[in-house]
Amino acid sequence: MKPTQIVKGVYDVGVNDWNIEDFHGYSTPLGTSYNAYLIVDEKVVLIDTVKKEFTDQMLANIERIIDPRKIDFVISNHTEMDHSGGLAQVMHRIGEEKTVYCSKMGAKNLKLHFHQQLNLEPVSDGQELSLGSRTLTFLETRMLHWPDSMFTYLKEDKILFSSDGFGQHYAGFEKFDDAVGNAIMPHAKKYFANILLLYAPLILKLIDRVAKMGLQIDIICPDHGIIWRKDPAKIINAYFQWSKQIPRPKAVLVYDTMWHSTEKMANAIASGLAAEGIDVRPMYLRKWHRSDIMTEVLDAKAVIIGSPTLNNSLFPTVSDIITYMKGLKPQNKIGAAFGSYGWSGEAVKQITKELQEMKFEIIEPIRKQYIPDKKGLEESYEFGQTIGRTIHSSLKREFS
Repeated sequence: MKPTQIVKGVYDVGVNDWNIEDFHGYSTPLGTSYNAYLIVDEKVVLIDTVKKEFTDQMLANIERIIDPRKIDFVISNHTEMDHSGGLAQVMHRIGEEKTVYCSKMGAKNLKLHFHQQLNLEPVSDGQELSLGSRTLTFLETRMLHWPDSMFTYLKEDKILFSSDGFGQHYAGFEKFDDAVGNAIMPHAKKYFANILLLYAPLILKLIDRVAKMGLQIDIICPDHGIIWRKDPAKIINAYFQWSKQIPRPKAVLVYDTMWHSTEKMANAIASGLAAEGIDVRPMYLRKWHRSDIMTEVLDAKAVIIGSPTLNNSLFPTVSDIITYMKGLKPQNKIGAAFGSYGWSGEAVKQITKELQEMKFEIIEPIRKQYIPDKKGLEESYEFGQTIGRTIHSSLKREFS
């Protein structure tokens, strides 16, 4: 992939990974990109590298612009290996004595990653670095989404190099938001829901901090996906809204089933929700990936989880989505459990306990032994209606 000029003297020299399908348990059907950025001024700087296997491609991109040995120093905004994996090879190519600027935690992490001598220079929040006619400012963004994370701001061009913030897992030849349009937003939402949701309170503080600093941002360059140049405020405002976790009249109904009994209950519950005017998303766990489920959970008011009982416990796929969801800590949700069972029926109780631990508002669960009869399905329908009415009343309280 040819390097892309963002503004005069600033280039994306990253690469596309077309074939990756799973990124830490997150489905990436359109692949992803590992973006790295080259600034050519009196001093030449490379911001971030790429996943180790793609380092040669990145260096070839740089060679189209400048001899890599003319790079004066490297900035590591984030030490996760999809952005730092190529660092050792890059330093070997450009000169191992050259400086790598990173956060204080970044210096610690890079030592633990590479176990070799790198000329690491930790920077502090707000510290500036001159390139000649341009100036870089470093902004500490601890826990967005690693302890070492930081942003780098190119003052004169008003470009924010945002590391894993504002990104998307998306591989394409279109490199800018105006080339892709609104089609990129579902990918941005999925990225937020599965990577950054846990840190939503910190994101709100960061947005507030940047606003108080009066930092003008004309372009946002994340380490994955497209570059925001036409309307960077669009993704900033989306992050602001997503971080507030304001729900709408929507329910995500997640379930697995052994002999279709729990599935029959799920269908009846979904019908009951729909009858109350709720946007309901039934999501069968053999069909839907956990990361797609979490994307739907982001703006839902209710999460309803169904499982049969297997060996006195949850069905494995149900246990998986609960574990994944707990780690991301969604807030302001109603939770409910349901399921069919044979002789013991522990699964529904276990789901309810997990939902309580996530601090969801709990609705009394429903379970049916073996195959639900007509009455059982009617009760499941009514269970859906009850959840629907609870959603409406809860939202009314929140917005009144």
